[in-house]
Amino acid sequence: MKSWTAFSALIALAGVVSAQQQPLHDLHDQPETWLSKYGKQIDQVFSGPLAFSHLDYVRCLEDESAAFDIAVLGMPFDTGTSYRPGARFGPYAIRSGSRRQREGRGYSLAWGKDPYEQGSKIIDCGDVPVTPFDNSLAMDQMEVAYSTLLARPLASDTSTAAEHPRIVSLGGDHTIVLPILRALNKVYGPVSVIHFDAHLDTWGNYPGAVTEQSRITHGTFFYVANEEGLVANSSIHAGIRCKLQGISDIENDESVGFHFITSDDIDDHGVTAIIERIRKRVGDTPVYLSLDIDVIDPGLAPATGTPEAGGWTSREVKRIIRGLAGLNFVGADIVEVAPAYDHAEITGTAAADIAHDFLSMFMSQEPPRPANLPGMWPRDEL
Repeated sequence: MKSWTAFSALIALAGVVSAQQQPLHDLHDQPETWLSKYGKQIDQVFSGPLAFSHLDYVRCLEDESAAFDIAVLGMPFDTGTSYRPGARFGPYAIRSGSRRQREGRGYSLAWGKDPYEQGSKIIDCGDVPVTPFDNSLAMDQMEVAYSTLLARPLASDTSTAAEHPRIVSLGGDHTIVLPILRALNKVYGPVSVIHFDAHLDTWGNYPGAVTEQSRITHGTFFYVANEEGLVANSSIHAGIRCKLQGISDIENDESVGFHFITSDDIDDHGVTAIIERIRKRVGDTPVYLSLDIDVIDPGLAPATGTPEAGGWTSREVKRIIRGLAGLNFVGADIVEVAPAYDHAEITGTAAADIAHDFLSMFMSQEPPRPANLPGMWPRDEL
């Protein structure tokens, strides 16, 4: 009986204490939100949706209202390779390598500008949904995609009826250039090509090519482009060092419309002379620049399908690109990045940096002049 009385007393005491307790916060107060405390949900350089240099990502092929001056477009095609496949993952690797570039953090001492702050609208238009099962269909898909974007009106207020957007294409193996040249031909006619590569890519066909489509590979597309009248007889290779069948390959290459600069020429003549030769060759014609990542030595860019020893450094390639600014560029690409063969993303990072250079190249009327900024080595001492 006593225990029951004690238990009842404890229950009564708990009720009294409970009635006297007050909440720590007003029940109507809302907890502080992320936005009110920290501001916008920004993307760090290592986070956020994967778009080139954190640009706006728009599915431009389906969003016909998307306007731009320069588009980044992925072409994840690699079923034209003759050796190691994997470049279908190139657009992903290049975008991943671009994460530390962004608007407000894209200024380059070498260019003296940030391409994202020059008044041109640059967006990432995503990837062409290329089929990996039918190369003939894939060629048409890439041509239609490129033509679709090329026909868009410019986003800037300074556009004229004769101007068209420019596209930086992320390959993909080098075969993607054939549908690109087909699309460009509808607007510009034959174009001069500046082709950075270890290989000529002007061979007629590979052994075993028994159908018309099987003739088209990443090593034959320029030959086919010449047959179709897409390439002007004022084109040039830079960085050539591949093995050949013999001098007949060079004679064939010239008939396709190319002169060439070897990788060793940079030692014999220097960067400035190479720039001058390229500029003299293409003149003021419409120019398309195509850069195979294997132009860079595989010790610096190993992630590619057909590596060749003895290539240029990424710094040398970047200096040559700066020297080409002011030419009549109608488009550019970087191809053959196959990240399965990469180490620590060094190839994807190099490719992204070169694509960043393409943007500044498009926006420059002439090669950048050497900066003379406080703390720098005085230019008159060089």
